[in-house]
This record gives sequence, C-alpha cells and structure tokens, in this order.
Amino acid sequence: MATTKKTTAKAETKTAAKKTETKAAAKKTAAKTETKAAATKKAAAKTETKAAATKTAAKKTTTKKVEPKFDLYIQYAGATVSVNDIEKNVKKVVKGKKAYTVYVKPEESKAYIVADGETTGMDVFFVAD
Repeated sequence: MATTKKTTAKAETKTAAKKTETKAAAKKTAAKTETKAAATKKAAAKTETKAAATKTAAKKTTTKKVEPKFDLYIQYAGATVSVNDIEKNVKKVVKGKKAYTVYVKPEESKAYIVADGETTGMDVFFVAD
C-alpha cells in the first residue's frame, strides 16, 4: 500500500506540475497577444497620424498667393523698351551662367551684363533672336 500512495503522490505532483506549466504557457501566450495588440494599436496610430499629416500637407499646397502682374518700361529719347523684353534678351546672352547683373544705359541704347566676372554689352532696342 505504501507504494500505491507514493505512485499516486508522484502522479499528483506531475499533474500539478503540468497544470503549472500550462498556466505559465497560457500567461505567456496572453502576454504575447497583448504585446501584439499593443503593437497593432501603435501601427494604427502611426497610420492615422500619417494620413492626417498628408491631408494637412495637401491643404497647404492648394493655397497659393497670386502675384499681381507688374510691367516696367524704360522711356528715353522717344523710345520705349519693356524691362521684360530686356530680361528675355539678357537670358539668351547669358545661357548657362548662374548669376549675372544687368546695367541699362538708355543714353547709349545698351545694356551691360556682368556674368561670372565677364562684361558683355548688348543693344537694348534691337537684339536678334
């Protein structure tokens, strides 16, 4: 009879150990599930934040200020020249230059262009295309 009690006690101990292991495994599984749920919530929050930022950015890009039209003319000795025309012709002369300065001398009917340290003169009123 003593062996039966020992065997029964061992079986009960094993059963208790298995129950403890099962509970521990269940806790680990629950913890993993909670962690995954938290990660999913964080990902959803990030997605919502990105979507909100995209909507805000889209709204910002649609509002543009309209500049008023501005025309400037130089008149001298009976001749009138548009500054826009001078600018177009200067751009043809300074192709590929990054920075340039233009000096207009109406008494000579010339525009002088300083680009990259070089000075070039150009007729203001009659520039070939």
